[in-house]
Amino acid sequence: MTDSAYRVDTTSRLAQWRFDDFGFSYRKSDPFKIGNWNWHLVVEKNRKIWLIKLSPEIPKLAGDGPPPPVASFDIRIISFLGGRKTLVHPEVRDKPLHSGKDFIWALEVPLTGRFIIDVEFLDLKTASPDGGGGGGGGEELCSIWGVSEGFPHPQKQNTRAVSCISLGRMLSESIHTDIIIRASDGSIGAHRAVLAARSPVFRSMFSHDLKEKEMSAINISDMSIQACQAFLSYIYANIQYQDFLTHRLHLLRAADKYDVSDLKDACQESLLQDIHANNVLDRLQSAFLYRLPMLKLGCLEYLVKFGKIFDIIDEFNAFIQSADRELIAEVVNEILSVWKGF
Repeated sequence: MTDSAYRVDTTSRLAQWRFDDFGFSYRKSDPFKIGNWNWHLVVEKNRKIWLIKLSPEIPKLAGDGPPPPVASFDIRIISFLGGRKTLVHPEVRDKPLHSGKDFIWALEVPLTGRFIIDVEFLDLKTASPDGGGGGGGGEELCSIWGVSEGFPHPQKQNTRAVSCISLGRMLSESIHTDIIIRASDGSIGAHRAVLAARSPVFRSMFSHDLKEKEMSAINISDMSIQACQAFLSYIYANIQYQDFLTHRLHLLRAADKYDVSDLKDACQESLLQDIHANNVLDRLQSAFLYRLPMLKLGCLEYLVKFGKIFDIIDEFNAFIQSADRELIAEVVNEILSVWKGF
């Protein structure tokens, strides 16, 4: 038995365990990381029943690791015996998972030939930091993907907190603003020096013989006032993470247009974290348009390596008809390089 027989391939929210044949009575996967937890899948044959189990690794002592999750996920079996067939378990919503006994899928259909166990996590929750532990007892739960893990919050660093809060107040309270930003449906005051320090494009506007140098306003007519507010809040180190999530596609366009590289990187990293069937084609187009190699690779892997292209075949065919030829060529090359009989 090779090591690859126990390996689970993953993206940020998707896990797939591949089998060439079920010639055994029990197999437990290697641990795989989704969210804050290492997980295991188990396949077990019990007489004529096949059992599939999913469980996180939970530390024996409280405080040694993350508390047990409350999980929402889709799980299915993709079989290649006699053509591609899919067996889908009903969507699991807000299921507390403490051990390998908390989720068991019993199948009377034999698992033979090549197949894949596919788990797509929709949400993972834990008790709020001031609530308690582990998803039991009615404490308030919060999604681990609704918090700003990995998102830059310089105001949370004590050595810079006061200066960042003050910078944010300059924007929110319009303290000595000297330029107006006109969005498509409103306007907001800002500061030339701050904009110039954060964006080479703004710096060029204010430094060279451009009309913006003498004007008291800049038109950003391709952004709503809410998106523009989020963009400026990021520049002033005062953005709320939920605002970032809400407007991140608009922020990506602004980051590319005004050359705010750290914002562009933050958008790419965030968009990688929640790729799913409903947005993968739009994400792929954005990755190509704004030259985001990590996001493009993530979308191509989701579609091709993980076989999600079959779930949206009609949408994919329409996408191929309208997408840029260079992007289509990359997709086709990815398909040819990955699909080698499995």
